[in-house]
Amino acid sequence: MSITTKYVGLDVSKSKIAVAIADEGRGEARYWGTITHTKEAVGKLMQQLSKSEDITLEVCYEAGPTGYVLYRWLLEMNISCTIVAPSLIPKRAGDRVKTDKRDALRLAQLFRAGELTPVYIPTPADEALRDLVRAREDAKEDLARQKQRLGKFLLRNQLASPKGSTPWTHAYEAWLDSLKFADHCQQVTFQEYRQSIWETKERIRRYEQEIERQAESCAQAPLIQALQALRGVAVLTATTLASEMIEAARFPLASAFMSYCGLVPSENSTGDSRRQGKITKAGNAHLRRVLVEAAWSYRYSPAVKKKMRQRILGLPPEVQRIAWKAQHRLHQKYKSLLRMGKHKGAIAVAIARELAGFVWAIAKEVEMTKAKAS
Repeated sequence: MSITTKYVGLDVSKSKIAVAIADEGRGEARYWGTITHTKEAVGKLMQQLSKSEDITLEVCYEAGPTGYVLYRWLLEMNISCTIVAPSLIPKRAGDRVKTDKRDALRLAQLFRAGELTPVYIPTPADEALRDLVRAREDAKEDLARQKQRLGKFLLRNQLASPKGSTPWTHAYEAWLDSLKFADHCQQVTFQEYRQSIWETKERIRRYEQEIERQAESCAQAPLIQALQALRGVAVLTATTLASEMIEAARFPLASAFMSYCGLVPSENSTGDSRRQGKITKAGNAHLRRVLVEAAWSYRYSPAVKKKMRQRILGLPPEVQRIAWKAQHRLHQKYKSLLRMGKHKGAIAVAIARELAGFVWAIAKEVEMTKAKAS
């Protein structure tokens, strides 16, 4: 009995799913219709498409805001599913019409042809940790906006902080405490702005407390602890790196991880000419941000001080060796680029790119140690 494969393309939105099917061979894909975006409707669809025992289903849909729940529903039904990268889907030149039907048909055709690039699917625990870290980042952005709003309110009222006081220090906060407004509406506005800032700071504090607890007990704890051997990488940065990277096995080489972070130079070369430009930024922005922030620490001479000694205590010797090598190499690179007259911002990005390689090396070492132990 021969087994026939049906390639199913799903264009997924919040409330409905457009379905298209491409049979084996070179025939045209056909549009099946739409279903509601519920587990029951998806299960009924899969039963209808695989009525015969000699039919195998291969399902795909684009990564998007609906997440991985649909993927996990299909796995429960023993249906093979692939989530594909939207930015890497081939597009026809001049195609200016986009509908759910056309997208589903295109997915089915390209999936059958093997032209789609799958994305990595995190486990529910890894996804939950990543959500926690990203929620803290959102709260930090909220705090910055709220501080800007208060600053603009003070500017409109020609209220300048005392000379020599840095914004949002204790002296600045004491000055804010002393402000009074004759108009009741303005006083309420000022108080509410300050209250929103305080509430967001408390929210950030709660997030950070939970992140610190997870760094000690979650499945990614060994990697989080190991990454803290690197200079400029404390618990929050290490947790961000671990939750976004998840595992080094996703990347065959360190350069692949650097590319995933969007830290490699763009290039436009042809014939004998080779032109490299700014970094691509075509990757994970969360990783790129924390790596660039950590890179600034390498402008200082290599050293292992009190806090660093506490972080590396008990870590494998190989992890400590990689971290020490990173300090020497990246500091030397910083000095070398500075002597060449490079802009400090560009130097930090160059350091971040190589730091990503050391992060990958430590993650590989942790995974090897875990594999040997098991």
